Amino acid sequence: MKKKVIAIAILIIVLALTIFIYVRYFFVFGDGVKAGELNYFVHKGYIFKTYEGRLIQTGFKSAGTTTIQSNEFQFSVTNDAIADSLMLYSGKEVELHYKEYLAPLPWRGVSEFVVDKIVSVK
Repeated sequence: MKKKVIAIAILIIVLALTIFIYVRYFFVFGDGVKAGELNYFVHKGYIFKTYEGRLIQTGFKSAGTTTIQSNEFQFSVTNDAIADSLMLYSGKEVELHYKEYLAPLPWRGVSEFVVDKIVSVK
């Protein structure tokens, strides 16, 4: 009887942990398109080399009542073909389709936003 209770408790813990990890790291929370000037795009990392970029969007955002800063969209890219294309587009106006995750994974990049398609380049 005691072994059966322990086995059920372990099963529940493993199931809860599996659901937590899936929702936190693999569930696509949202997706959309962002447009702006591609400020930089780099391939970097100590252990996991990832592609990271920043898009400067038009307009400004205010963190408080006294500061105004540019509206930036930082993102990661996992697809090598998309990364190779973005390397050529620095300084150009681009529209990027992205998927949003709740948390990043080291091999997926440092951002929760992962670009999966280039919509247009101007």
